[in-house]
Amino acid sequence: MAVPYHADMNSRTDFSRRRVLSVTAGAALATLLARYPRTARATEEPLKTRPIPHSGEQLPIVGIGTAIIFDFENDPVKYAERRQVIQGLVAGGGRLIDTAYGYGHAEDRLGEIVADLGVRDKLFLATKFSYNADRAAATASMQASLRRLKTNRVDLMQAWNVGDANYDLGLPREWKQQGLCRYVGMTTSSPRQYSAIAKVLAREKPDFFQVNYSLGDREAENALLPAARDAGAAVLVNLPFGRNSLFRKAGGRPLPDFAAEFGARTWAQFFLKFILSHPAVTAVIPGTDKPEYMLDNLQAGRGLLPDAAMRKRIIQYWESLT
Repeated sequence: MAVPYHADMNSRTDFSRRRVLSVTAGAALATLLARYPRTARATEEPLKTRPIPHSGEQLPIVGIGTAIIFDFENDPVKYAERRQVIQGLVAGGGRLIDTAYGYGHAEDRLGEIVADLGVRDKLFLATKFSYNADRAAATASMQASLRRLKTNRVDLMQAWNVGDANYDLGLPREWKQQGLCRYVGMTTSSPRQYSAIAKVLAREKPDFFQVNYSLGDREAENALLPAARDAGAAVLVNLPFGRNSLFRKAGGRPLPDFAAEFGARTWAQFFLKFILSHPAVTAVIPGTDKPEYMLDNLQAGRGLLPDAAMRKRIIQYWESLT
């Protein structure tokens, strides 16, 4: 099974984010958490949406990824916590959840939680199949995903980590015609695949394209993000915290003063707002297992975003840190 790629959480890095949040969030986050049980009634500014280019459908710009964090069995405590995370996503105006057949038990747990909450009609569910599987194996994977997610169709089916320049989206497009998915796409999280997937992107023009991109890893800016925009693909960003390396680099520093100019009150919001300010990006899908982190992430999708000049300032500041 391929290594999951956009859950920025583990026991070590979770502490890193928790410590940085405690240093930077202050009264703003405390207020946000105090309001959590009443999130659905909160008077927050609505979460921003962006159109899916091939259809015009509006998609909220902050979602969640499920690799690693939703892969568990027989753990009522984890189940209850992840249930709160999804509840917070929906109550906060989010819809997008990204998962995969290859994420262990993640699809099973997600399907149970979604059914438990009764929120399937409020979600945009995206999953994946192995791009190099043969037709029978890919079809079996797709059918298993539908069973696990307890749904008769997903919103987005993606070919996972495409590394063959000759790959085509013929099979998932058949599924789309059959009503098993509404959109088709493909993903990468490795620069080794960039050259090959760029060729597929230009030729196949998928509905969606998912790529790793963060303030600390901007290689996708060089060719893939412009290519996705040219192809009319909605762009989902995985690994937005660089597997939490960004939090470790930030350490115990306070946010720079200029973060207030675009409404960032925590480092997570700082990092996500930078990504969301790129004109090619449609949405980010950071992984989290904490309800308070879900709410913190959602705040990045509200209010101002950096303009081009501010983006340069952010990059210069980040590169100046040791």
